[in-house]
Amino acid sequence: MAGDVREVDELGRIVIPKKLRDLLDIKHGDPLEFFEDEGRIILRKYRSVRTCVFCHSTESNFIFKENLICINCWSEVVDLSDL
Repeated sequence: MAGDVREVDELGRIVIPKKLRDLLDIKHGDPLEFFEDEGRIILRKYRSVRTCVFCHSTESNFIFKENLICINCWSEVVDLSDL
């Protein structure tokens, strides 16, 4: 994917291109997180550490590959009878 170029304004703001906001489901007022990684700025939609990545439930969550998933969503992804 080719990068879009945006300038930082006098207040330090940048505009996130609409196609990226749509792709990442970022809406007006959504909180965002910024990280630095080896000279790169990483931006992602903020999620509470205690909610399921799929349904945002706060109950019965466990960590899978650095994401929290509730047992209900996990059972939709994996047939638990095979475990």
